[in-house]
Amino acid sequence: MQASVPPRPINLWLYLGIPFITVVTLVLLEWTSLDMDLANLLYDPVAGGFIGRHSYVLENILHDRVKQGVILFGLLAVAGFALSFFWSRLTGWRRELGCLVLALALSTAFVTPLKKVTQVQCPWSLTQFGGKEAYSKLLEARPATDKPGLCWPGGHAATGFCLFGLFFMLRDRKPRLARLALAVAFVAGSVLSIGRMMQGAHFLSHNVWTAVFCWLIGLGSYYLILYRHATAKLPAVERSAA
Repeated sequence: MQASVPPRPINLWLYLGIPFITVVTLVLLEWTSLDMDLANLLYDPVAGGFIGRHSYVLENILHDRVKQGVILFGLLAVAGFALSFFWSRLTGWRRELGCLVLALALSTAFVTPLKKVTQVQCPWSLTQFGGKEAYSKLLEARPATDKPGLCWPGGHAATGFCLFGLFFMLRDRKPRLARLALAVAFVAGSVLSIGRMMQGAHFLSHNVWTAVFCWLIGLGSYYLILYRHATAKLPAVERSAA
């Protein structure tokens, strides 16, 4: 059983400041055509489709297989958390595993409800790209349609960015490994996001919003399960420093 360790200080200017600036930037970008401009670069008008629409690598590997891999990782995290109640080698990691499970679950569960509420169309459904639906930005009213969109936020981006939870799980006990996990989550989420953009499934902003949500979910899970619990056990002087 591994002894608990004091939490490393949280720099809120960094952990909340960057997401806040990102959100402000995304809102300001609503008044630009950046999303549509990038989508146009990925659309082939001669072929009448997005350049990655029927790519085997993007659909079967980066979409299906990667999603299955992350689901398997989530199931292993749940199994590890359950085993921590019976296996002494995992007992000391129970809270960390619980934090990971919560972050993974929330980072993937929030997507579908928001899609149904916002009803944002996918690029491949729009008239500009051979579809039948009218384009509207996130903060605009949706045109009347028999087929509401289900494309905001980016679901597959969450498959990668949900791994931010692994960073927070390891943050206090394994700082170097945590930084590696952070890089893996960022790269995975970015690669999966770009892949879906190449297929016409999402605009850039859809995926950046997803990254912000997943980060805040990971941070919130960490604060509730690990940081607050650990600081509550510290002496007053140490608690003020943490």
